[in-house]
Amino acid sequence: MTTESAVPPDTNAYARFTRRVQGVCIDAIVFMLIFAGALIVAVSFGSDNIARVLGFTVAATWLLYEPVLVSMTGGTVGHRLYNMRVVDDLSGGNISFGKAVVRMVIKTILGWYSFIAMAVTSRHQALHDLATGSTVQMRNLAQARPHHFSTRQDLSGSGMPSLGRRLLLIVAYELGWFLVCWFALVALFTFGQISAACIDNDVCRAGENLWIDAVGLAWIGVSALIFFLGWRGRLWGGRVRRQPV
Repeated sequence: MTTESAVPPDTNAYARFTRRVQGVCIDAIVFMLIFAGALIVAVSFGSDNIARVLGFTVAATWLLYEPVLVSMTGGTVGHRLYNMRVVDDLSGGNISFGKAVVRMVIKTILGWYSFIAMAVTSRHQALHDLATGSTVQMRNLAQARPHHFSTRQDLSGSGMPSLGRRLLLIVAYELGWFLVCWFALVALFTFGQISAACIDNDVCRAGENLWIDAVGLAWIGVSALIFFLGWRGRLWGGRVRRQPV
């Protein structure tokens, strides 16, 4: 079996986080369709033996789906539909089946937390990429648009703020955003959107829970964005200095 050549490393065509999320969503849909199909067949036949066989088949498919496809073709259905492939750092080709298994296990255990590392790695690698010495690149660079991938960034080179400055700015921005969220909750309480019973005794109405969840999600989302921008030198007060041409 011939292996497609990887995107040349000098192009730095590393898939962005949003692109990879889209691929994960496609794979989730594939699993849901497989599970739904197996469930329909099991109900139609009404046989315990068939149900057990189908259950084993679905479980085996879930375990082998990603390792087999990634090691043999360079990516899952989601990877292919969004023009991505998993590339081995050493060979430039597909990663081995063993690495693909390790990659899947780490991604399954850590979930979305594994992708946090993309904010602090120059080649936009998640933790499961780092652990297996792999990157996710554009499969066909000619079909990729600029917002599909990102170039490699030197996070310690000239023009980049020092590590201490970046960390200090991140802490300052995070503290500021925490205060904004705190005052938002105070304002909601002041204007009667959240009751004292909800705050003191955790007895909240549905509407109160919606307000609290909204503030919580805003806190998490913006905090993650602050960390990403700060680490890459994109926050005001600590931006990358453009080098003279």
